[in-house]
Amino acid sequence: MTPGTITSLQASRRLLNTVAFLLCAGLLAYAYYLQFHDDLDPCPLCIFQRVAFLVTGLLFLAAAIQAPGLAGSRIYAVLISLAGLAGAGIAGRHVWLQHLPPGQVPECGPGLDYMLEVFPLADTLKMVFTGSGECADVSWIFLGLSMPAWALLNFLGLIVAGIVLNWPGTDPA
Repeated sequence: MTPGTITSLQASRRLLNTVAFLLCAGLLAYAYYLQFHDDLDPCPLCIFQRVAFLVTGLLFLAAAIQAPGLAGSRIYAVLISLAGLAGAGIAGRHVWLQHLPPGQVPECGPGLDYMLEVFPLADTLKMVFTGSGECADVSWIFLGLSMPAWALLNFLGLIVAGIVLNWPGTDPA
């Protein structure tokens, strides 16, 4: 086998990484559909979850395009896991806010655009992750779970997929 030859394992990883990328793209497309078609405006935590899905999806796409060797596959597995963990952390915080008793829900704060314009990034991130009343609203439910709960489940699945698809020694096919 020559160095430029793609093995069947690399080809199946390439295909499955592409599928994972398309899943992330589909989740983002659905979020934008809900925003622009159903007028369901995202809260700041929703926006950060979208960023995490975008980063995770782009890492899957890069892994699919590159079809890396041993070291590169490990790097992609770790990077995808880190992006997925960041998204899961944000979604988990969002779910937690949604389950607070009404008296413990933080007050609504300024919008994300305003915070990014007026406050330093570190202060903006602190305010966003502290949460606001709008992040505690549940305005969409499917099969008994809110959108952040579904996002959390998807992030956990993407973490597992990133490891299984890209960690050497695991055969995704």
